[in-house]
Parts: sequence; structure tokens; C-alpha cells
Amino acid sequence: MAVLAYSLGKREINQHFTIRNAKLISLVVVFFLLVFHTVFRYYGGGDSCEWLLSKGRFLGENMWQPYGCMMHKYKSIEAKTCLTGKRVAFLGDSRVRQLFHSFIKTIDPDSGKSEDRVKDFLWHPEANNSMKERLLSWTANIFLIYIHVIQWSIKLHSGSGESLQQYKVNLTAISAPLERLADHVEVYWVLQDPVYEEALSADRKMITNQQVQLYNQAAVDVLHGTSAVKLLSATRQASLEILTQSNDGLHMPESSRNVGAMILMNSVCNKLLKPIDGSCCQTLPPPNVFQKLSACFFLVSAMVLLILHVVGNNRPHRAVPPDVESLEEKKPVTAPVPLSPKAPLQSLCKMGLIMGYFYLCDRADMFLKEQKFYTHSTFFIPLICIFVLGVFYNENTKETKLLNREQTDEWKGWMQLVILVYHISGASAFVPVYMHVRVLVAAYLFQTGYGHFSFFWLKGDFGLYRVCQVLFRLNFLVVVLCMVMNRPYQFYYFVPLVTFWFILIYGVMAMWPQILQKRANSSGIWHLGILAKLLALLVLICFFAFSQSLFEAVFAVWPVSKLFELNGSIHEWWFRWKLDRFVMIHGMLFAFVYLLLQKRQVLSEGKGEALFSAKISNLLLFLSVVSFITYSIWASSCKTKTECNEMHPYISVVQILAFILIRNIPGYARSLYSSFFAWFGKISLELFICQYHIWLAADTKGILVLIPGNPSINIMVSTFIFVCVAHEVSLITNDLAQVVIPKDNVALLKRLGALGVCTLMVLLLARGATLGA
Repeated sequence: MAVLAYSLGKREINQHFTIRNAKLISLVVVFFLLVFHTVFRYYGGGDSCEWLLSKGRFLGENMWQPYGCMMHKYKSIEAKTCLTGKRVAFLGDSRVRQLFHSFIKTIDPDSGKSEDRVKDFLWHPEANNSMKERLLSWTANIFLIYIHVIQWSIKLHSGSGESLQQYKVNLTAISAPLERLADHVEVYWVLQDPVYEEALSADRKMITNQQVQLYNQAAVDVLHGTSAVKLLSATRQASLEILTQSNDGLHMPESSRNVGAMILMNSVCNKLLKPIDGSCCQTLPPPNVFQKLSACFFLVSAMVLLILHVVGNNRPHRAVPPDVESLEEKKPVTAPVPLSPKAPLQSLCKMGLIMGYFYLCDRADMFLKEQKFYTHSTFFIPLICIFVLGVFYNENTKETKLLNREQTDEWKGWMQLVILVYHISGASAFVPVYMHVRVLVAAYLFQTGYGHFSFFWLKGDFGLYRVCQVLFRLNFLVVVLCMVMNRPYQFYYFVPLVTFWFILIYGVMAMWPQILQKRANSSGIWHLGILAKLLALLVLICFFAFSQSLFEAVFAVWPVSKLFELNGSIHEWWFRWKLDRFVMIHGMLFAFVYLLLQKRQVLSEGKGEALFSAKISNLLLFLSVVSFITYSIWASSCKTKTECNEMHPYISVVQILAFILIRNIPGYARSLYSSFFAWFGKISLELFICQYHIWLAADTKGILVLIPGNPSINIMVSTFIFVCVAHEVSLITNDLAQVVIPKDNVALLKRLGALGVCTLMVLLLARGATLGA
């Protein structure tokens, strides 16, 4: 045993140094990435508007990805908001006419016609005096001009050299009125799409790609110096990828035209409507007052730390080294040294650096962003690799009880990894995967109910210290992100959900009469008392669930509403709360039944022993497997998310219980756990929250791109940094919790009072800013 304990202790120390080295490497990588992207962005890299118009690729059918930024898919109501009443003119040939109809269809999908009569297609197939006169007749009352001509010049003159020279002359002549208009109007000159020469009719054979390229180059030579006129070449790239789908070789398929219309819509409307998932052509807002205050706070912390270091107050707290034989902390002979004031300041400085990285990733124009695109391979192949690793790194558990600590960490770890892959692959678009992930979220809440009920039932510790510790650990990172990233509390929906249910569990267990295991052991009547409490909670939940007006009346009152509003409404909170409204009670009830059976020694939890007798174990395993398969079949048959979500609160517990039984009934399965998954499970909350801004992008709508041009390497690098940051945030939270939450109740109440005053001031300031806006 001594040898085993020594080896385990040594492994813990080696793991600590490995993680520390990994974080140092990630810090170096971030530094070089910042240097690279700064040089790239400000010395020749261009901006996202230029990327939108010039570069891109198809991620899949009808999914166009501009280089380095995200393209929003505009709906009719958004397009109307942007363009209603504004004059838009398309000049050109039949290709432009097709693009014009796609553009109008975006505004009005049903009729495909312009309702406000100020959006026109004007037939001007050549760049000549007629087009010049039209341009000279326009004034600044027009909003958008879109010009696309070449094919008729080539066709009418059989692609002669003289025609090309005349085209240059004519284009030079109209460049002056174009530039004059471009000072006040959005003017786009579109480079001609290629043709599919094999499908061209006999009277169009002279329109070759060589000729098209010559004319395009002429347009670039003449107009490139005219900075106000925007050259659109991305549609040409889109057409090249689907060229063979053209019916007549000249006119591009609908998918290409839709790409052109959406590129134009993003170029024009993103700067006005500022969609979250449309990062192309957006100007970033300046930091608000809370972001500035956050920056000042972290800077002051760094200055105070520097001053303490300079004046010589350099007595860092030294953690007591673990005894590698007993794996316990050695007891100091003398009284413990008080914590140095530098320790919390060091944690705050680290947090400031991490928040700076968050801001650069998702609030500054520093790194690139791309859209998500779901395919079965992008979701299932990473999952297979992850589970192979998880199975490979397995170890014996320290205890073989049902849902022991290692097992619950493992459970949280693999669920969190599945959720991460689900988010980055955009798998929410696939309803069966969406429903299975909904069960994983419910399982987290089930564990919350199970864990907190077990603690209160066994320990009976309802003290203010533990409550504040739990609330601090749950909310610290989210509160800081709300300030730094300018996001409402409800945006990080899982933390408000878990916090709400913890407070409710605490209230149920702490209210009179306090029913604990010690009291219940003396009289079985107290078991009925705890069941009565759970029943009362169930009735209360049902009452709120079936009365949305009452729910909104309670949670829409200021200042409570500030915790649960998202975009000025509590609908998101209502949706999240209602979706998993019963699973917390399921977790509490399961904990009660399990602890009761354990107390009565009904279960066999020895190493290698089945949980029940052979017959009962086999029957429960069979029913669990059948439940798993049945649920998967049902989820696969769902047509819409709305239909499935209605059933989810009632049936998610079946899948959760089936997993628990399969995982715990066999003694050999209960005796092993995956250390790989358990490691991630210990930082699952930080992983879930940090992914919003430093792994995903645009508030989870896209993907952060640190390494352009190589998606596989980019995912590996961004994941490495993301995991290191999440682990460090977990350590910082734990360290600050020891400092911020004192064990002395009087000191704790004083700090809670100060926190309440500060919170009220922040809410009043936010309300004043909202009313002022």
C-alpha cells in the first residue's frame, strides 16, 4: 500500500508540472499569435469587408464561407428593415437581372417582387455612353448601385482586341461619375463570372474564359485605384466551384446567385443592423463604461502587486507539500502562516490577462471567425476519437459506491466533451443529436439535485459560509464575463439555471422542519416528511410551468428581471427553466431512495460485486438497454425541436436512470473509471463557459480562427489554449473563493452587505444607461 500511495503521489506531482508547462507553452503560443495577427491585419491583410467581397469557399451545398469573417443569412424582415424605402439600382445584362431577382427574393421570398417600387433593374449590357449618362443623371438620393457587364461586349465584337481596348476607354470614361457617386452611395462593380464553355450555344462560343479574364483584368486596372468603388470578385469564386451545374454555360445556378445576393446584403446591411453572426463589414463599438471599469480594476490590481513587490513585501504563501505516502497534507508544527496579500492580487492579475485574451478573441478586430457547418463526420469522428482515449486511460476507483466521486467526475467530463463537439460542429441542426444532448444537459442538473440533496441530508450544514462558497464558485467567472464581454447574466444560461435550482434546493432542505438522515433514523415518519417537501416543490413547479403569465409576473420585476432577461425579454429563461423543470427533483428523489437503500444495506457495493442479486441485476440491465434504444429511436423520429421539447421534461429521466444502472450494476464497471474524462469533469463548468468566447466566436455563433487556412491545425491549437485557460480559471476561482468568502459570519455578512450595495449601484447605472439610450 505504501508503494502504491507513493506512486500515486508522484504521479500527482508530475501531472502538476505537466499542466504548468502546458500553460506556459499556451502563453507563448498566444503571444506569437497576437504578433502574427497584428502584423497580418495592419500590414496588408485588409479588412473583413474586402475579404467578404474577394475571398471565400463553399463549406457545403449552399453554405458560402467568406475568408476570415462570418456571413449572416438575412431573413425577409431583416432585409426590409435595412432596405425599405431606399433606392437600389442594378445595371447590366441578363446575368445581373438574375442576381437582381435573387436579391429581391431575399427581401420578399413569397412574391419575389419589390414592394416599395424603388428597387430597379436597368438594362445596360455594355459600358458605354448610355451607361455614363445614366450615372451622371443620378444624385445622392440613391442608396446602392450594382454594375455587371462584359458578355455583350465580347459577343457583339467576337472577342476582338479592338473591343477590349474600347472597353477600357469606356470604363475610364465612366470611372469619374462612378467615383463621384461612390462618395455618397454604395457602388459595386462585379467582376464577370466564368462560363462553362462546353455548354455554350453556337452564338456564344466566342465568350471564352480567356476573354472573360482579360475584361476582368481591364476592370481591375481601371477601377482598382478608385478606392470608393468596390470590386466584387467572390461571386466569381463561387461560380467556379459549381460551374458545371450551369444549364446553358452562361447563366449560373441559383445557389451561386443566392451567394451573390447574400454577399451584397451583408456588405450593405451588417454595418446598420449589426447581427451577431455577421462579423463581415461590421465596425466594432467602443468599450462601454463597465468594460472600462473592469480594465481599470485589473490594471490597479497589477499596479498594487507591482508596488508590493518593489517595496519588498515578498512573502509568498507556500502551499504545504503533500505527503506522497499518505496523499494528505502534512500538518505544520507551528501555526499556519497567514495568506500573503500578494496571493489574491496574483490571481486577479492572471484573471485580467485571461479576460484580455477573451476580449481580443470575441470583442476586438484581432482574430478571424468562421461559420459552423454540420456534417455527420465532423460530429461523430471526433467523438469516436475522444471515447477511444477515454477508454484507454482507465484506472481503479478509490471506492466502489454508486456514483462515487471519480465516476461523477468521469460522467461530467465525457458529457462536457460531447457538448463541446456538439457546439463547434453545429450539430444542433440535426434533431436526433440535439435531443440526445438535451439529455446530457438534464443529466448535469440531475447531478446537481443528487449532489446537493445528499450533502444536506447527510451533513446538515446550512451555514452561510458553504452557501456563499457554492454561489461564488458557480458565478464568479460569469459575473466577470458579463462585465468584460458586455453580455447579460442570462446569456450564460446554464449558470443561472444551476444557481436557481441550488437556491431552491437549499430553501427546501433548510426550511422548517429540517429533516436530516440523523432525525429520520430515529423515526420513519420523517421519511414521509421529506417526500412531502419534494411533493410540495413538484406542485409549485407545475403551477409555474402551466402559468406563463405568473412566471413572467414573478421574474419580470426589476431588479430580478436583470438576472433573467436576454434581449429585453425573459422568454429564454422561461424556455430553459421549463425544458428541464422536473429533472432536479428526479435527482433529489434518486438520492433519497439510494441513501435509504444504502442505510438499510439493500445494495451490494463491494469491489467486484453486482449492485443487486443476479436476477434483479440482469432484469434492470435489460430494461436499461431497451430504454436506451427506445429513446434513440424516438429521438430519430422527431420532426421538429418544438415537438420533441414538449416531451423532453417527462422522459429525460428514463435515459439518465438507464445510464446510471448500466454504469453501476456490474461490479467491475463500478470499480473502474476513466481518468481522462474525470480530469475534464473537474473543470467542466469552466469549459462550458469559456467555450463561448475563446473556442467558439461571435457569442457561440461561429468558430474562432487562430490559424488561417488549416482548419485541423486551428482546432488543435485553439483547443489547447482553451483547455489551459479553463483549467487556470478553475484554480483562480478556487483561490479567490478562500479569500473572498471568510469563515467568520460577521465578516462574511459585512462583505455581503458591501456586495449588495455595489450590485445595486451597477443595476442602477445599467438602468440609467438603458433609459438614456
